Amino acid sequence: MNTALLAPEGTLDEQEQSFVSAIRKHGWFRTRVFAEGDHPEFSFTTGLWVTLGQPELIVVGLKSEIAHAVLWDVFRDLSSGVQLPLRTRTDSVFGNQPACLYKMDKKFYADYLGWSRWFYAGDDFPCLQLVWPDRSGVFPWEPNFDPAMAGIQPDLAEDGWCEYRA
Repeated sequence: MNTALLAPEGTLDEQEQSFVSAIRKHGWFRTRVFAEGDHPEFSFTTGLWVTLGQPELIVVGLKSEIAHAVLWDVFRDLSSGVQLPLRTRTDSVFGNQPACLYKMDKKFYADYLGWSRWFYAGDDFPCLQLVWPDRSGVFPWEPNFDPAMAGIQPDLAEDGWCEYRA
């Protein structure tokens, strides 16, 4: 797999070296992208694919500290062999709310996954969108989803969000 981990010495700038060093040390790195205009803050991982053979993750609209803690917990779970289900409600991500994971459509990679695209030298890696519910446990595609939260999480899924399978 062609990644920036294989970059010849002296070819990376200081920021790139720091990024690659963090992946070597921890197995992954979280990139935080600040909110801008109508676009909410989001975080995504780089390194899960090369380190664990697991898809990268993106989560949109969570506070930075929460996103970081959740992604660390997921990394530890994946490291110990936990498999996360796709397109179905799971209680294995958040301690107090369900989550759903969807395969991210590659047409969104350029807008959301800049550092991962740089690290993997293109779009040849999978990424899952981690979707969280409102305070009542209702997901954005379900009836009665809190309208005040509409638009916080864009649908980045390959086939679009759908109701989970019971």
